[in-house]
Amino acid sequence: MEREFMEFDVVIVGAGPAGLSAAIRLRQLAAEKDQDLMVCVVEKGSEVGAHILSGAVFEPTALNELIPDWQEKNAPLLTKVSEDNIYLFRGQNKSIKIPNLFAPKTMHNDGNYIVSLGNVCRWLAEQAEALGVEIFPGFAASEVLYNDDGSVKGIATGDMGIGRDGEKKDGYMPGMELHAKYTLFAEGCRGHLGKELIAKFKLDKGKEPQHYGIGIKELWKVPAEQHKQGLVVHTAGWPLSESGSAGGGFLYHIEDEQVVVGLITDLSYSNPHVSPFDEFQRYKHQSAIKQYLEGGERISYGARAITKGGLQSQPKMSFPGGLLIGDDAGTLNFAKIKGSHTAMKSGMIAAETVISAMASERANDDLLEYADNYKKSWAWKELHAQRNFGPAQHKWGNLLGSAYAFIDLNIFNGKLPWTLSDPEPDYAQLKPASECKKINYPKPDGKLSFDKLSSVFVSNTNHEEDQPVHLQLKDPSIPIEVNLEKYDEPAQRYCPAGVYEIVRDDDGNNPKFVINAQNCVHCKTCDIKDPSQNIHWVTPEGTGGPNYPNM
Repeated sequence: MEREFMEFDVVIVGAGPAGLSAAIRLRQLAAEKDQDLMVCVVEKGSEVGAHILSGAVFEPTALNELIPDWQEKNAPLLTKVSEDNIYLFRGQNKSIKIPNLFAPKTMHNDGNYIVSLGNVCRWLAEQAEALGVEIFPGFAASEVLYNDDGSVKGIATGDMGIGRDGEKKDGYMPGMELHAKYTLFAEGCRGHLGKELIAKFKLDKGKEPQHYGIGIKELWKVPAEQHKQGLVVHTAGWPLSESGSAGGGFLYHIEDEQVVVGLITDLSYSNPHVSPFDEFQRYKHQSAIKQYLEGGERISYGARAITKGGLQSQPKMSFPGGLLIGDDAGTLNFAKIKGSHTAMKSGMIAAETVISAMASERANDDLLEYADNYKKSWAWKELHAQRNFGPAQHKWGNLLGSAYAFIDLNIFNGKLPWTLSDPEPDYAQLKPASECKKINYPKPDGKLSFDKLSSVFVSNTNHEEDQPVHLQLKDPSIPIEVNLEKYDEPAQRYCPAGVYEIVRDDDGNNPKFVINAQNCVHCKTCDIKDPSQNIHWVTPEGTGGPNYPNM
């Protein structure tokens, strides 16, 4: 069956900070030139913001440039950071408060806001639509389309109404092709189309492997007397330090007596018995965190991988017919634990580059000038100055790595004449299970800590069960014959949603690998951390996945 198609000047995949900023800037520039530019944004979530999850402390640098009157337009930046605390946790009841004077200056948050990034994106979408951008939520971009010369022609949305057996069901609806002069991919971390484009056009040639963390977050309503609106807490150390793993936690007090709490586990960890989900449940019992949550109510839960490799891991961002922007290209600044402002700026630069090219009647070619435009920006300069933060953390751990960052950033302003290397991919760092200490995680108490299934429930995750499994195995034998044998199949633990299970018969024999795809919260950790690189995440039907409110 031949699919219907629509023609646009620019198609943008993903209604996150990068994609929406690109759309807004495109229409702003077109209005300045009195041009009628057709811009379309496709978003796989049921609504804009449904799949957006971030801490988030928001730096308004890019927003000030994009929409200078954002305050008059009631942008949902409601809570300004009032206090910054940084702790090193030495145990469940032991912590050391780090004086701000000795913290890397990137951790200071003067002038920043604590936000729901999902709500910020909802507001950005309103601004984009007011400018004439067409936004299609609930449509997952499932396929890259190519012209005969190999350049990107656009994307196709996924078919709706295909059964798990691959047959068409009642109500089947074929996907739609969206063609464009240029297509911008802003899918976020480990975008599955971005992954395809990087491989096809060898965009990572000469680059170090991308590095990742998994961020797990909850939203809580807490007693008024425990709430300190504007307080930002960042932590390192326990509980991850017990397994020699890297990462850090956060707790932010937003408006309406709500608190967000989370833990980022670097996916470079080596012990396959580590469960990032269970580490996070332990984290909430640390006395400095527990004091704010006790007696409160958990409202929502979610998880998302983040890119943290920095400039060393950033692929070439242009290719014939389009650009990678935002975390599809790894623009997050891990030294700041922030990426929204740099993602937005990458989208704005993309818009400016595309408009300039189209003024010369170009289309579907390689926008090579994007690299120069990006390199001239404050976003690139910021990432360059802070390029050694992540590799230092991996090389020397949180404490010594942060000490190095203090010297590098606070004293030398990121101008030390070398660039640290971090050449081993995260998935290759797992050791055999037999060489690692098994971890016995405590049972959840149902007050501060919870199990995976009840957590998935409050993420409002929903998938049509009778659809093809979107977590694809390149070789179905590997989970049992390789990963279970060597690593005690770590998918059981690195997935924060209970998607992967090993089930056995009544005698404990005949292990079978089960994929509960309906639980998936779209964090992409399995695609990243599987030691055999055997799991391939593709998009499910549009509207599927989590539905995050206020996250």
